[in-house]
Amino acid sequence: MSDGHGPAPDTPSGWAPHQPPPYQGAPGSPWTAPGPPPASHPGPVQNGSAPYGGPPHPGGPYVPGPGPQAPYGPGPQPPYGHRPPPPALRPGIIPLRPLGLGDILDGAIRLIRSNPKTVLGLSAIAAVLGAIPTAIGQAVIFGQVGAAVNDPSALDGVGETGFLGQYGDVLVSSAVEFVVVTLLTGVLTRILGRAVFGGRTTAGEAWRMSRGRMPALFGLVALNALLLLVPVVAIAVVVVALAGAGAGPGTAVAAGALAVLGYIAYAAFISTRLALAAPAAVLERRGVLDSMRRSWRLVNGGFWRTLGILILTRIITFLITFVVAVPFTFAAALISVGGQGSTGAQIATAVLIAVGGTVGAMITYPFLAGVNGLLYADRRMRSEAFDLVLQTAAIEQRRQGWVHASADDLWLPSATPGAPGPYPQAGQGASWPHS
Repeated sequence: MSDGHGPAPDTPSGWAPHQPPPYQGAPGSPWTAPGPPPASHPGPVQNGSAPYGGPPHPGGPYVPGPGPQAPYGPGPQPPYGHRPPPPALRPGIIPLRPLGLGDILDGAIRLIRSNPKTVLGLSAIAAVLGAIPTAIGQAVIFGQVGAAVNDPSALDGVGETGFLGQYGDVLVSSAVEFVVVTLLTGVLTRILGRAVFGGRTTAGEAWRMSRGRMPALFGLVALNALLLLVPVVAIAVVVVALAGAGAGPGTAVAAGALAVLGYIAYAAFISTRLALAAPAAVLERRGVLDSMRRSWRLVNGGFWRTLGILILTRIITFLITFVVAVPFTFAAALISVGGQGSTGAQIATAVLIAVGGTVGAMITYPFLAGVNGLLYADRRMRSEAFDLVLQTAAIEQRRQGWVHASADDLWLPSATPGAPGPYPQAGQGASWPHS
């Protein structure tokens, strides 16, 4: 006992007077208060005593157990109150956020599946127009091969028809396809504008909404063709000049190889920069030159990504066309050889080749148009925050329970803050708030 004038007998040396002794736990408790050991701790645990002056552990030497576990598992934990972002709205064929490669390819397929009668019906018309020239040309060639079964001399004139005779059908078919695909892209882009919100469009309605943009689309076709053909003419002039100057064959071959490589790079650059002109002409109701400038600006900052997606899309469509067309082409060749060049065999051959080309194009044309349209939407989302406009409209449409025709006005520049003009007159913009 202490008389109040000195330290208690249980007080360790160095403690102030009247200071209570250290906590030693409740009687019979094997645990002690947490915390670091006092500086006067004598050293390792001995004789079964608990660390830091606690009572002896009943089971022998004290073995510390695992510390407190994190409530969410091992590894770094999110800050308090953190919540993952909610998934993006997806009322239609794409999520309303900047798109990845998978989103674009999946959206192009969903465009076909969401409205198959309209999309495949319009694509079939375009495919027939593009497949007929190639079918006729190949039927003639197969007919000559079939006639050679009985008369080998029938092949004598095959190599003497000249460049146009051998490749004229391919050139005509390519020209028709270039025009048809551009026009089809315009019509399908109008369908895509509704499909983003989950709306559907009939073929007649899509045509009525797009026919006013046909002059602009034809202008785009003409200017694109001019930009791609002028270098070809320049290369031909150079080759002719070299031949006239008496250049050797090695010089001509080297010049031709460099010209081809340069033209491929030029064509890839121009085609990528102007790939979004058709969607801009249709959805934003722009003129020819303005649509080309708009596409050029949208591709800024995403040229290589856009080029890569376009090349991958072309590879995919080529493989689809090849797989679909091979059985028809093989059957046409068998009929042509078996018919020995007869008129009936040539007609059957042309029909089979046309059917194979049409079936393949019915799938690839809307796929190409869908990729171009979704690339356009993605570039606007990334450069103009256009996804916020689409999300606001989608929420309003979900509240109303249907997709209104005024959704088409959302693609106008006036619906996107900060987007370049021109702006429509009063009453032509989007009718919903876009905050």
